[in-house]
Amino acid sequence: MTQILKPMQVIVIGGGAAGFFGAITCAEANPEARVILLEKTNKLLAKVRVSGGGRCNVTHHCFVPTVFSQHYPRGAKQLKEAFKIFGAQETIDWFARRGVQLKAEPDGRMFPVTDSSETIIDCLMQEAKRAGVQIKTGAGVESIQPEQGRFKLQLSSGESIQADKVLVSTGGHPKNQGYDWLRELGHPIQEPVPSLFTFNVPSSPLKELQGVSVPQARVRIAGQKLEYEGPLLITHWGYSGPAVLKLSAWGARHFFEQKYTFTALISWVPEFSEESLRESLQQFRQAHPKKTVATNPLFGLPQRLWRGLSQLADISEQVRWADLPAKNTNKLVEALLRLPVEVNGKTTFKEEFVTCGGVDLRQVNMKTMESRLQPGLYFAGEVLDIDGITGGFNFQAAWTTGFLAGRQMAAPVPAPAS
Repeated sequence: MTQILKPMQVIVIGGGAAGFFGAITCAEANPEARVILLEKTNKLLAKVRVSGGGRCNVTHHCFVPTVFSQHYPRGAKQLKEAFKIFGAQETIDWFARRGVQLKAEPDGRMFPVTDSSETIIDCLMQEAKRAGVQIKTGAGVESIQPEQGRFKLQLSSGESIQADKVLVSTGGHPKNQGYDWLRELGHPIQEPVPSLFTFNVPSSPLKELQGVSVPQARVRIAGQKLEYEGPLLITHWGYSGPAVLKLSAWGARHFFEQKYTFTALISWVPEFSEESLRESLQQFRQAHPKKTVATNPLFGLPQRLWRGLSQLADISEQVRWADLPAKNTNKLVEALLRLPVEVNGKTTFKEEFVTCGGVDLRQVNMKTMESRLQPGLYFAGEVLDIDGITGGFNFQAAWTTGFLAGRQMAAPVPAPAS
């Protein structure tokens, strides 16, 4: 018996990066399908607009899926195979084919050559329009109800809408109850907790040094294996910079459980072991015995930071290397290698709020992004329990999962012949 293909209605919930990518991919792959994108607010692609200081960090300059996937505290294993299908290179090519060139910065982050997120927004809006995607703003979805192989979506306006397939790409939600409507479909949710935040240190011994930064420091959590190396910035409230932000992602659940109260140990000279550091200090002492300690910074450290660390080691500005007591040398070594700071609280990094948590990946087919519990239901982006560190990784997860979902949703729905 032959099967007749019927017109298909696909609903995409959420007007962010993953939603747009899923909608465009589906509409391009199946021009016969009716693809409708619903966004509850009146703002489309809001995170794209603010990302990277308004430049949009589209992806990262890394083309090995196994290496790329290592930048995800949650979702690394599942994304590894997905990146083989649609990874950073595919993203670069996708935008290039549509007239948007990307450039790589020395740290690997990739931006449009225009240095404007509006370039990415304009591209996605134009492609959605060209593909025939219908976009409705101010259209929040209250519930999704499976009905005889289809879905009924209840909107906050009181209206209901039918769909053959549904893509949920609503982003991360800071509150657990924000996922209740998905729990009602039987999907287990990993509790959402914040990721990508800075450390508040009210009693910071270096708070007067706000604005001072170093290109390479190691931040380790006392009593834990959690540590990260990278640029570090001293702020008026504590510490920030990639070393802290990336560590906050890897330790998101641990820090939540600790109520953001813990001890961090900072090494300002991560290239040194204690033995090699002491040896280097001794060599400098022998070569420059008459130089004052506090006013002659070593290891390329900023003058203000070196003076601050010297003060913590109780070294006055007049003390010369030849006269430096052993106990003060020991204190200086500690301050350089293991400066303890008492973290008490966090601050969200700019507007780029990222959640650790979301739809449990075990109930999602990561090759197609389709629910294992509800055929025809798909997920993409941050609504999933996937999050990356800073550097373009969260957007790449959005493009990848949106592409996989969109491609799969494009497959026509067969109907039995009458």
